[in-house]
Parts: sequence; C-alpha cells; structure tokens
Amino acid sequence: GMGGIGKTTIARAVYEEIACQFEACCFLDNVKEEFSTCGAVHMQEKFLSRILNEKVQSLGTLDRGYRMILKRLQLKKVLIVLDDVDDLFQIETLLGKQHSFGGGSRIIITTRDKLVLSGADAIYSPKVLSGDGALELFSQYAFRTKQPKRDYDHLSSRAVRYAQGLPLALKIL
Repeated sequence: GMGGIGKTTIARAVYEEIACQFEACCFLDNVKEEFSTCGAVHMQEKFLSRILNEKVQSLGTLDRGYRMILKRLQLKKVLIVLDDVDDLFQIETLLGKQHSFGGGSRIIITTRDKLVLSGADAIYSPKVLSGDGALELFSQYAFRTKQPKRDYDHLSSRAVRYAQGLPLALKIL
C-alpha cells in the first residue's frame, strides 16, 4: 500500500498482540533502507541476533547465513515481521529460499510493491480513512478528544480533506 496508510502501525500492533504465542519473534523495520546502507550479510546477522536473542556476527557470506538460519530456526514456531521490503531478494536473504519454520509460524511483510508478495498466502491492503474516521483520528492527535474543539470545526475539516484519509498525514498535521 501507499506510504502513510498505516502498514507498519498495523504490523506492529499485530506483532505486539500475538508475539507471546511463538517460540521466537523478530520485528525488522526499514528493511529496504537497512539493506542499502548495511548490506545483506549484516541484515542476516541483525535478523539472527534479534530472533535468537543472542549476538550473531561475522557470518562472512550469505551462504553461511542461510545455513545458520536453516539450522537454528528449522521447525521452530516463529513470528517474523519484515517492514518496508521492496525486493524479493531481501525476503530470501532473511528467510532462506525455501523456509522450513515450524507449524503455526507467521511471516508478515509490509511493502509498497505488491509484486514482492507474489507467493503470499494472504494479502491485506489497508484503505484510507473515511470522513468520520479521519476527523476522529485528526482530533485525537490535535485536541486529544474524539471531536474537534468548537472553534476549530472548519479548520479541522480542511485539514482532514487535505490529508485525503492518510493516517500518517492526519497525525503530523
């Protein structure tokens, strides 16, 4: 979905709600940016460090990373969130080409590019907020109430129209 629609917020809320049901969990945000600044091997090290809850470094090669991911996570019930992915290579680097996690495992991927999700079991596409929902969200951030303060009705309506139902825009206005 488009930027600011709430993909990361939804993924984080789901993660926080269900993480306790899994043997191992990991939420990696800004995957696209981190891959471009730190590289693929570093991302494998970061992923393994987080999901195993121990420091993993000096993998050296992607292949060693793949083997460690397979060996340490095979058959474990895991919850993995990869946020802001823009390339299938990023998913394959972190999960392996054919992941063999335990039954009940869940992988959540947020992306702006639906083509990245071509092999996904299910795709959820968040929608922009409607008028009432948008006004309520804006009011919560602007006034800490469900409705705008009396003298700010017109200005609030203009701000909500300007944001076009995008939750992030409603939050930062």
